Amino acid sequence: MLKSLIRYITFLKHLLSASCLLIIATSCSKSNKEERDHQVFRYNEHKNTTSLDPAFARNPENIWPINQLFNSLVQMNDSLIPQPDIAKSWEISADGLTYQFNLRTDVYFHKSPLFGKDSTRTVNATDFVYSFSRLKDPKVASPGSWVLNNVASYKALNDSLFQIQLRKPFPAFLGLLTMQYCAAVPKEVADHYGAEFRSNPIGTGPFYFKLWEENVKLVLRKNPNYHEVDDQNISLPYLEAVAITFLPDKQSEFLQFTQGNLDFVNSIDNSYKDELLTADGKIRPRYAERVNMMKGPYLNSEFLGFYLEGDNSAINSLKIRQAINYGFDRQKMITYIRNGIGFPAYSGFIPKGMPGFAEINGYQFKPEKAKQLINEYKRETGDLNPTITIATNSQYLDICEYIQRELQKVGLTAKVDVMPAVTLRQAKRTGKLDIFRGSWIADYPDPENYLSVFYSKNFTPGGPNYYHYSNPDFDALFEKSFTIVDKTERENLYTKMDSMVIADAPIVPLYYDQVVRFTQKNVDGLGINPINLLVLKRVKKSKF
Repeated sequence: MLKSLIRYITFLKHLLSASCLLIIATSCSKSNKEERDHQVFRYNEHKNTTSLDPAFARNPENIWPINQLFNSLVQMNDSLIPQPDIAKSWEISADGLTYQFNLRTDVYFHKSPLFGKDSTRTVNATDFVYSFSRLKDPKVASPGSWVLNNVASYKALNDSLFQIQLRKPFPAFLGLLTMQYCAAVPKEVADHYGAEFRSNPIGTGPFYFKLWEENVKLVLRKNPNYHEVDDQNISLPYLEAVAITFLPDKQSEFLQFTQGNLDFVNSIDNSYKDELLTADGKIRPRYAERVNMMKGPYLNSEFLGFYLEGDNSAINSLKIRQAINYGFDRQKMITYIRNGIGFPAYSGFIPKGMPGFAEINGYQFKPEKAKQLINEYKRETGDLNPTITIATNSQYLDICEYIQRELQKVGLTAKVDVMPAVTLRQAKRTGKLDIFRGSWIADYPDPENYLSVFYSKNFTPGGPNYYHYSNPDFDALFEKSFTIVDKTERENLYTKMDSMVIADAPIVPLYYDQVVRFTQKNVDGLGINPINLLVLKRVKKSKF
């Protein structure tokens, strides 16, 4: 509590002066300061950024600033379609194993004295050889090294041609390459700083690194040599700077936003959701004139997971698992607990917004069906009081208690066990929980990302199959999907696999999440995408 108070006081101290102190020379006139300030985009990151090195772009608190500082071979548009970035074009061999990228020759690294007298240089194919090798280097210990697990080799054919050879076809590979892990990193700078490259980043992005006072503020400045332009051939970015603060309390963050000290707030928090939104998810009238809200699908499926190799006979019963799926009203849960944010998960595990999502037959609210299945289980097993325990952290307690109450109405005794998030993660990985609440957020936009968690060779603790779900027919289709290049055919296969999972009910899909963004009215061009990536190069701010 004391640490949070100290950080809040420090935050207030720096908040109003950050843009002027760090971006505007003290000799500027008041009018010039105001002009510059309205071109500074300000947001708060309530979780601390731990690294600005692309090799450690694991979480949004790192990914968001890294995305402003670096570029990769390809980038994802808001429709989740890979687009040119440093690579202006590419070719994929007919067997899906060889990818050849033709690089732009006008992409420059941010200035650094480590480049010599010119202070910069253009990116070339050997930079990607170095960056990929660095990503795989055990000494670097990047959490993103898995991205290259299916890569057999890579090489620079010349300065502008980079070739990658895969071990086996993987149609989602371009999507993997859009991840910030795969950004171009200059050898001269990264080797010089070693582990301290985390706080001395040099990239090619629309903004360059200016200052980072850890846990207090991070400032990025406009890159005047950035290679991208808009439809009118105007150089990007439009903003002069980005100022990020690190106030840990979400309610205090919201207060700063309502006072106009922040330009943007990501997502909705329980501490202020009823203050800002009506029960049906609309902005309350007192904020409507000052605040814009954007909503869209988010590649995040919220669910309950069953551990199928435990000792609880109720959990091991398909009828009980299906009864739980039928036994509560998902729409009611979204409306009254989530303020209308999210989509009821009536289909499979693959969420809305994911290319290949299909409206398969899942579980609607059917309390009589749930009662029937529970009674059949009781007759067949002699277990007259089946009991389940749902493990969750405090953030999702309201949802789990709602499900608990609803299940008791259909004859199933349910308990809720609240534990710290770290304890919950460890317990579900080691198979110590009968039922746990979970989230699955896509690393890359391909349904394989969701279906891999049910592949029997991915059992925990080595893989993401927390349920120890095993179905030979599913495994066969999953393996077959890697050999199919045609997008439509592959998506049809994914739909079949998703349907198998839902029929076997190793999970209870709760809802498909939504990206929710709030901005001040003078912010334009922010956009929204299903992976909730922050892209600031096309953002404009006007004067109020």
